[in-house]
Amino acid sequence: MSAEGGVEIVGQGLAGCCLGWHLHWRGEDFRAFEDGRKGAASQVAAGLLNPVTGKNFEPSWRIGDFLPEAVDFYEKVGAEVGIPLWFPLSVVRLVAEKEWGKVSGKLEQAQVAPWVERVEENLDGWRAAVTLRGGGRVDVKGFCAATKKMFEVRTSKLDPSFVEDSAGRPPSSKKRMVRCEGAFGLMGGAMGDHRCAKGEILTLRIPGGGESRILIGGGGWLVPVGNGLFRAGSTYEWEKLNGEPTMAGRIRVEEILERLGVENFEVVAHEAGIRPIIRRSMPLIGRLPDGSVGFNGLGSKGSLYAPGTARRLVDWLLEGKEIEEDLDLEHWMGGTA
Repeated sequence: MSAEGGVEIVGQGLAGCCLGWHLHWRGEDFRAFEDGRKGAASQVAAGLLNPVTGKNFEPSWRIGDFLPEAVDFYEKVGAEVGIPLWFPLSVVRLVAEKEWGKVSGKLEQAQVAPWVERVEENLDGWRAAVTLRGGGRVDVKGFCAATKKMFEVRTSKLDPSFVEDSAGRPPSSKKRMVRCEGAFGLMGGAMGDHRCAKGEILTLRIPGGGESRILIGGGGWLVPVGNGLFRAGSTYEWEKLNGEPTMAGRIRVEEILERLGVENFEVVAHEAGIRPIIRRSMPLIGRLPDGSVGFNGLGSKGSLYAPGTARRLVDWLLEGKEIEEDLDLEHWMGGTA
């Protein structure tokens, strides 16, 4: 089954790029529209994939479904475009004394134990370090750039009036519009209330820095990205939602680095992006009230959820396959989620 007339993808961040690949693999015609607004999360994302996250030390939502599909997706795309996009790395979660009670109580739980590789206790400055398997980094910027190059003949700059004129297409229209507009779409009210947050990230050169693991602790993280460079972050700002880095943000990230034991570094770049959040980092897909289709809400875990969510959206668009309730945008906006 085909979406008669093809699909129009508005936005070429993680969501739009993943959607484009799944449509391409299914032989479906599509056009992509990019606005390139500063502050898009995909332009600055570190691509961190961590299987067990947060203060509560719990597996990411539905990670058993989405992680294997994400890894397969990035490896397949990387093979097609000729550059590596997925870099498996150990994730070392540094645990403070006040956190240890909660973390230690979960190490043997059925949902957590398979991800735990080893535990080291009583380290300098930390109660413990828990090394997790299954994590890594996605080269988000490289993925988006390679995708745009791959499909450049199908891509146009976005004229805002196009979206306004096309959103409420009548039933006789031959095309389906999918809005992959990220934080800017959410802030414009496309999906009701939002919880978008600005985050600031530093790119660093660290002499002698270990490039085989991701460090998490002190309220942030440090991710090796190759060639002696690292990404460090991140901050949360809920009010001033723009793409402008700030001195306050830089100071906060440098405090995280100090807590992680990084003393000597050179700042190569300081960037800011806005996370598209509706309900934590759990995406939504489906029909919007104006007749267009929405794909948004990837939050801070877009690298994990974008590939599998895009594939489910294509299944719905082309085959009419029912969207799972916990991903269904109409269900969410109906107030019953």
